[in-house]
Amino acid sequence: MNNIKELFEPIKKLHEIIREKVVEACENSSLNQLSEIVADDEGDTIFAIDRVSEELLIEFLEKEIASEVPIVLIAEGLENGKVILPENTEEKDCIWRIIVDPIDGTRGLMYQKRAAWILTGVAPNKGENTNLSDIEFAIQTEIPLVKQHLSDVLWAFKGEGGKAERFNRLTQQIHELNLHPSKAATIEQGFAQISRFFPGVRDVLAEIDEEVVRETLGKPISGKAQCFEDQYISTGGQLYEIIAGHDRFCADLRPLMQKIMDERGLDLSICCHPYDLCTGLIAIEFGVNLTNPFGKKLTDTLDNENDVGWICYANEQIRQQIEPALQKSLKKRGLL
Repeated sequence: MNNIKELFEPIKKLHEIIREKVVEACENSSLNQLSEIVADDEGDTIFAIDRVSEELLIEFLEKEIASEVPIVLIAEGLENGKVILPENTEEKDCIWRIIVDPIDGTRGLMYQKRAAWILTGVAPNKGENTNLSDIEFAIQTEIPLVKQHLSDVLWAFKGEGGKAERFNRLTQQIHELNLHPSKAATIEQGFAQISRFFPGVRDVLAEIDEEVVRETLGKPISGKAQCFEDQYISTGGQLYEIIAGHDRFCADLRPLMQKIMDERGLDLSICCHPYDLCTGLIAIEFGVNLTNPFGKKLTDTLDNENDVGWICYANEQIRQQIEPALQKSLKKRGLL
């Protein structure tokens, strides 16, 4: 498996197994059982539902991939955030670094509010400096709600465009899915938002959001809605919404809020991490503009701890509309 394309089938199969096991757990377990906190890692809180997928990872990858080629597996719940497979292999001798978020969107899924996603990115092993821009293959699989029978799967190899399919878990049928980001030149009458999931600086993030909309669309008009927002607590889910043409702009700026949190005597709460963005390649291959808060490509190293900010525009015209206003609002607060 020195050819990255040989990893497609086993990793896709892993996603299918995780999807099945997690949906089964949601069907057969109570909310209290699934939402029990079993660990509090530096990267995030681990709930009982997370363990369903994490337990499959090492066993499957060790048997299906590491038996043929040595890998570095990076994921939550692992000691030191990573494991070398097979055992007794030197990290420098590994061919691939595989970064996984077994359930992105745990909170929404365990309360059966919204679908979650399995995320995986694969990069050639370049040591500790391997970063998000090095990922050459990514795949994300939707974990549907119990009452939902359809599940989408998206994947991409660098430079080859994005692909998608839809799985019907009632009939077991799969068909090709044609997804396209919005071609609209404006966020007007579309979904566009800055993420503000958790307490602390939601007021500031809302102010920035308001300033961007006011700068680009002008004052609200009586009886009209200028644009809408969707606070989807899943980075993979947010990227999917852009890829599918549902959203036109989304930004997660939580790491930039450190300065304001410090001023308020508060600790910066949970932020997005590299494993949450390991399928960013898919969005890029579908033609989406994905950047860091400074308008550059994402180059955060592949780990479980780095706080990552990101901005996603459905197309270049949306970026030209939003980016100047967003940068202006951030600079005014000394956040860039």
